[in-house]
Parts: sequence; C-alpha cells; structure tokens
Amino acid sequence: MDTAIQNKVWTDEELLSLPDDSKKCEIIKGELVVSPAGIEHEEIGMRLGSVLFNFVRQHKLGIVCGSSAGYWMKGKSSFLSPDVSFIAKGRLQGAKRAPKKFFDGAPDLAVEILSPSDTIDKLHEKIVEYFNNGARLIWVLNPEDQTLLVYHTPQPDKLLRENDLLDGEDVVPGFSMPVSELDF
Repeated sequence: MDTAIQNKVWTDEELLSLPDDSKKCEIIKGELVVSPAGIEHEEIGMRLGSVLFNFVRQHKLGIVCGSSAGYWMKGKSSFLSPDVSFIAKGRLQGAKRAPKKFFDGAPDLAVEILSPSDTIDKLHEKIVEYFNNGARLIWVLNPEDQTLLVYHTPQPDKLLRENDLLDGEDVVPGFSMPVSELDF
C-alpha cells in the first residue's frame, strides 16, 4: 500500500464521508482497513447488542452502539469499531444525547466477534489498544467453536461456553445472559 495512505491522518469528516457500503472501516496505525462482515457475524452482534441495549437503557447506565460506532485511540493513529460497545453514563460528561461523531478513547466494554479473516495477532493488537485507551472489559465471541473469551487485561481471564453465564460485572452492573442465547 502507498506510504502516504498508510500514514494519512484521518478526520471524523473524512471517515463519515466514506461510502456507506455496509463495510466496517477501521484505522490501524494510520492505515485504513476495510473488513466486511457476513450475515452470521452481524446477526450475533445484533442479538447481543439488542439485549445489552435494552438492559442499559432500562437502567440508564449509558449507551450501547453497534459496529458502525468509532473510537479514536490516543494520538488518533488508530480508529477502532468494535462489533458492540458500551460507554458508561459517567464518561458521557452529562450529555443528554450520544455524540454525533466519534468517541475519544475506548468504550468501557468492547465486543469483538471473530470473522474468518481475523488473525490472533491483529486481534491482540486491538485488545491492547482498547485497554491502553480506557476499556475495562472485552468480550471476544468465536462463532466457529461457540465460545466467548472474557478479558480484563490484554490476556484472557475466562473461557465461556454454551452453559455459562455472560456477566457485565462492575462495568455493566446487573447485566447477565446465558451464552446459549447467542445461538452461535
């Protein structure tokens, strides 16, 4: 790829003006990365996102976003879009509405759903970025083996399977759901 494109400094306006072709865009170390997701991937994200959204809204805990939400990491060299994300009310600085553009820093909870094109190294880089920028909890769903990894640091803490309970812990207090409801 052209070095000028790799090192480009992107703005919110440029990202918002990209074609709306249902492809997820992220910036990793200054390089625009397009990663389309399949239907299964999006359906799992919507299933989890809708349950989380309803719970968060009912309890007025903050906001839940889907895969189009974007988060600027420190230095704005990386821009990440988790498949599902949660920002606690306290980090929204009293705003009555969600920000119109993108968020500076990582969400409190980032959810990544593995795609066939994902690599362990790239996923690990993203997890490190999230934690270095304020994330407190990360869930990584693997539809292929029907498991979910829970992270509190860049190393996974728990492996959840179908019979386990997904818990929002102190990040999304009171939230829980059976992993089986994700219908991987």
